[in-house]
Parts: sequence; structure tokens; C-alpha cells
Amino acid sequence: MVLEQRNYRVARGPSARGGEIDLVMRDRDGTLVFVEVRQRRSGDHGGAAASVTFAKQRRLVLAAQHYLLRFASLPPCRFDVLALDGEQVEWLQAAFEA
Repeated sequence: MVLEQRNYRVARGPSARGGEIDLVMRDRDGTLVFVEVRQRRSGDHGGAAASVTFAKQRRLVLAAQHYLLRFASLPPCRFDVLALDGEQVEWLQAAFEA
């Protein structure tokens, strides 16, 4: 995969929370991959992957929609989560759908 953008942020408004995408990457097959990186010291309370709540997913989708405005034709996309629990690293491809 190739890194296209890091820490892409979009505001929703002066008082409404926007979204941020930690990494925007391009997979070998051309798929645009929006990656959320989550870190926890341990797997207690569900771990890093479980911390990507529905509200967080909505903010990621909002930011991804904004990012995609730059394309004349939309590439295939997916949302991945890179979960870091202590020393354990897990890359969850297609962790959720928009």
C-alpha cells in the first residue's frame, strides 16, 4: 500500500464535531483505504478495535465523503482499523462499511 494522506481533517461546523482520518492509503488494486489507528495499553474493556464506536464510524465516513469530493469518478473504497493493544497489532480490513 502507498500512503496518500495523513491526518486528514474536516470540520462539520463551528459547534459540531467533524471527522479525521488517520491514514488514507492506496492498495495495489487501486482501492482507496481509509485507516483508523487505535491504541490501547491492554485489551481490557474490549481493546482498541472496540473503541471504534458507531459515532466514530460516522465521523470517519463524513471525512471520507469530503475527501472523495476531489475525484471525478469514485475509486473503490474501504474502511480499515489498525488496532494496537499493548504489544499486539491487528489490521482489520473492511472493519465496517459506510
